[in-house]
Amino acid sequence: MLLPYFQWFETTTIGTAIKNSSWAFAVIESVHLLALAVIGGAVLMLDLRLLGLGLRRQPIPEVAREAQPWLVGSLIVMLITGFALFSSEATKCYYSTPFWVKMTSLALAMAFTFTVRRRVSFEGDGRVRPIVLRLVALVSLTLWFGVGAGGRWIGFSG
Repeated sequence: MLLPYFQWFETTTIGTAIKNSSWAFAVIESVHLLALAVIGGAVLMLDLRLLGLGLRRQPIPEVAREAQPWLVGSLIVMLITGFALFSSEATKCYYSTPFWVKMTSLALAMAFTFTVRRRVSFEGDGRVRPIVLRLVALVSLTLWFGVGAGGRWIGFSG
């Protein structure tokens, strides 16, 4: 049902240009991976604080506010570069289990990050039970790890 759309994406000007370039995919993927590193740092900074494993002297809402622009900015870069990479090999992605794992993980991670995790983080210390803080951090880390692992798995699959 979605295959015709995936095939169409591959024939767009962007998809064709990236596919026919000897360097575009590598450059775009490099930027994509740099954004992944930044988002990983932003996620880890807050989630480790929620777990009580770092930045203990800073209130959770302060850590959340400081990490937010890095998270959002790198997510925007990742989505733009990811779309470009996808457009150059969309049909391959359609048949790729790792691609679907990554996309599912990404959708869940984004939904969780901008709803539950955001609400809990901005509530702050003392207003949310420590077990809830830890559970939110573990779910967040699991979902974002799924995004990274799915992406890495794409690189190693046919």
